Amino acid sequence: MVASKLIKYKHVLCCGLVEMNALSNGTESKEELKYIKRTTNLTLNGTAVFQQFKDPISSTYTYLLGDKATGECILIDPVIERIDHDMSKMKELHLSPIIAINTHCHADHITSTGKMKTMVPKLKSYISKASGADADIHLIHGEEIVWANGTRTLKAIATPGHTDGCMSFVDLELGCVFTGDCLLIDGCGRTDFQGGSSKTLYQSVHNELFALDAGTIVYPGHDYKGRVRSTIGHESKYNSRLTKTLPEYVDLMKNLGLSLPKKLDVAVPANMKCGV
Repeated sequence: MVASKLIKYKHVLCCGLVEMNALSNGTESKEELKYIKRTTNLTLNGTAVFQQFKDPISSTYTYLLGDKATGECILIDPVIERIDHDMSKMKELHLSPIIAINTHCHADHITSTGKMKTMVPKLKSYISKASGADADIHLIHGEEIVWANGTRTLKAIATPGHTDGCMSFVDLELGCVFTGDCLLIDGCGRTDFQGGSSKTLYQSVHNELFALDAGTIVYPGHDYKGRVRSTIGHESKYNSRLTKTLPEYVDLMKNLGLSLPKKLDVAVPANMKCGV
């Protein structure tokens, strides 16, 4: 999405248009990207609300997608320890959650989806069918989540590899993709448990995510260095893991030597049951 393509957006609800032009044009340096702290909210029809929250313990990003016209909102990857914060923020914004999506069955935190359903009876939980986890709705590749009286759509894209049930979600209204733990900023999710596969993740990113418009904003599931977003064009050009050849990448992932997540034995069983 070069600068000329940004003209189609009628509203810029937050700051950072100059920064986004630099990202889209590829004129920023990798160092500059690390220090972009603000959230840009581009919207086609002017009714969108967008918030990015961060859990300080797991460094998980939770995303709130709202619609001012209907008062509806969607949460992506909500964290149990942050439920009071998230509920308070939705109330402040005069929004009511109708859908809570988990991009996959998380191993480093417990989702708040199950608990939130007891607080908001109309809330529906979503996760990929391939995850095997409990949810009201199980998604398959290419399926569209239509909401806000048919004015908003999230497209589910199967992007397995970190786990065998990972999904990413494309929002054309905001010009972005929520990539969960598949594609991170200058990295990717680990692939050494929960049915993970380095080769599969590499193919998911290159065949599905890197096939999106280069200016698509990337909102990842985590970041450990204070970065909040990137673009598909930037990651396809500069991602230090995923720009390697497949054999180089597989060898790199095999030798990361990471310890298992501290909450693995608690989080995975809970998240297979919607966090309860």
